[in-house]
Amino acid sequence: MKYETPLFFHVMRYAVRADRDVIDMVSGNPDWEPPAALRDGLHEYADLESDRFQYPPSDGLLELREEIAARRGVDREQVIVTNGAGEANYLAMARALERDSGSEVLLTDPVYPYYPGKTTMLGGTQRFVETAEDGQLEPTTVREAASEETACIVVNTPNNPTGAVYPEETMAELVSIAEEYDAVLVSDEVYDHYDLSGEFASALATESAHRVVTNAFSKSLAITGFRVGYAFFPPELVENAKSRHMLVNVAGSRPAQYAVAHALFETGPEYYEANRELLAGRVDTFTDALDAAGAEYTRPDGAFYVLARFDGYPGTLENVERLVDEAGVAGMPGEAFGSSREAWLRFALVTPRVEEAAERLAAYFE
Repeated sequence: MKYETPLFFHVMRYAVRADRDVIDMVSGNPDWEPPAALRDGLHEYADLESDRFQYPPSDGLLELREEIAARRGVDREQVIVTNGAGEANYLAMARALERDSGSEVLLTDPVYPYYPGKTTMLGGTQRFVETAEDGQLEPTTVREAASEETACIVVNTPNNPTGAVYPEETMAELVSIAEEYDAVLVSDEVYDHYDLSGEFASALATESAHRVVTNAFSKSLAITGFRVGYAFFPPELVENAKSRHMLVNVAGSRPAQYAVAHALFETGPEYYEANRELLAGRVDTFTDALDAAGAEYTRPDGAFYVLARFDGYPGTLENVERLVDEAGVAGMPGEAFGSSREAWLRFALVTPRVEEAAERLAAYFE
């Protein structure tokens, strides 16, 4: 499998260049509105004195870090505000690998393709643990794969691409495995606000020097372009992570952080509840159409995605391009996420045209 160049941008480019109308179900860019308070924060920032347009503290605006820390019950000194969840994961994986406690990174299969790419970029070795058919990760299989060479275990819950949500006992056991092998568990929880099962459990619930939790406001506030993420590091790991963040990025965007902080202060739970309800309705609409098309699929417990398999139509890049040209629907090839889902296609439910896309797929595979 080639993970070094993720296929997302190739598919998006192909869909844009198509000679027909195409419904984009490729990337996880929310199509719903950010909270009104976020726009208010941007307007407010524009009128500040020019000294507020200069570098923010490298590890993030104090008021934002304090709010993040308060919401998750950690010390603010453990919080680093990053350039999206992408940098948060990079910092966490780098910190795990630089400890001289092995060079192997355990990843799930299927996997979000950027994790293997980061592993190679950081000089680590990839090792994959296959999940169950429903996307759940069995801790015993992780323990069997772990060794003295394991430096890092990377998981994502709610999961992209399977939609699986790992229960509390799984998360606690993964932390225990990391401790046993002197590794670091990196738990990417960027879809935590889109738990449709009520079973989401953060790795933060287990206190340990062997776990880092990453997240971002990209999905929860529908602002993927703002690039405001964050990571929770244990005290033993945080200082070197802050130094690497400073050397790589100096700091994140001050106006983006200011607007996010304003949105957190002013936005109530009803905003997040409404978006979960919207997503749950789309899951119903899309999976009903897949039933009509005779497809096999995984019904997500969280995140934005549905994996589907159509008889005789494996999830190759070539077939994704055919689907763009002949059905007018752009999804992702299953082979992009690992060997265990090569027969599948992944569709992102972040378009108001979900019902139309479902009808096109049902008609195409009829």
